[in-house]
Amino acid sequence: MENIEQYIEALIFASEQGIRTEEIIYCLQASFEHDYTVDEVTEHVNTITQKYLDDAFAIEVVKINNGYQFLTKKKYHAAISLLQLQRSKKKLSQAALETLAIIAYKQPVTKTDVEQIRGVNCDYSIQKLLEKELIAITGKSESVGKPILYGTSSLFMDYFGINSIAELPQLKEITDNSSAIGEQVE
Repeated sequence: MENIEQYIEALIFASEQGIRTEEIIYCLQASFEHDYTVDEVTEHVNTITQKYLDDAFAIEVVKINNGYQFLTKKKYHAAISLLQLQRSKKKLSQAALETLAIIAYKQPVTKTDVEQIRGVNCDYSIQKLLEKELIAITGKSESVGKPILYGTSSLFMDYFGINSIAELPQLKEITDNSSAIGEQVE
């Protein structure tokens, strides 16, 4: 196969995690019905690795945990970190925001409490908020079954630009009484 390096390069690129030499050999043998040795594949990977060492490329082939993976070069990490931070901030759904607000104001709170307030299942929203590290597990309730308690994290404070939960708007500040029925008694 005359362009075997391109196939190996494509396999490394397409792999979400490091791809081991054995996996590359398996894919090549299954695709081309030709036997490849570890030395052959390693030599091709080394050639690909050398190619990406050139400053013209922002990525490189890195050997991690006995596998190969394309990663950005270290000098670009600061810019990529900013991009990832920006994108993670944009991806809060309305359901996640509602769940986060309930947790912020009622913390520590169980998932059942959040679901009773929202009126819908909150498994997905809580999972996403945990993944984004905006909430954290703060302990277990003393009630029956000892359900997990959730609260906001320090990243939550950074995300919303506050120093403490006390800086959140008070609920009376954000409620609108214009749609209330009947007389308001003070």
